[in-house]
Amino acid sequence: MTNKTVVSGFFDAINNRKLDDLPKFMALDVIDHNKVIHGEADEPGAAFDAFRQQLDAFGEGGMFPEELIAEGDRVVARLTVRGVHTGSHPRMPQPTNRPFEVEQIWIFTVRNDKIVEIRAVSDRLGMFMQLGWDWPDRG
Repeated sequence: MTNKTVVSGFFDAINNRKLDDLPKFMALDVIDHNKVIHGEADEPGAAFDAFRQQLDAFGEGGMFPEELIAEGDRVVARLTVRGVHTGSHPRMPQPTNRPFEVEQIWIFTVRNDKIVEIRAVSDRLGMFMQLGWDWPDRG
């Protein structure tokens, strides 16, 4: 399996809400440096729960790769991410029922046909503004 195929399969599982398929594409001890919720730890395997939380909070939409670029053990994905805040999210428990659409860039490290590390940047401010969320206080 090519590294791009692994990453494509990962996004297919996310977009089809097949969380039981994620271990086919992610190592059980995957490190996700993308802070889904402000300030969480980079604990091995925590990404599985973070993706579940995101899917529980956002109905409709998904994560749509516009480009996949692979070199060595890395795959870079430029994504359009969209959804509607219809469920509880640790950052904002009460659904706003508002839609959002943002661009994200993800860098995956793939070894032995599994994603072992994820780094991402996204337009969080734009997402928070579209959803009507308050920006986190770093107090």
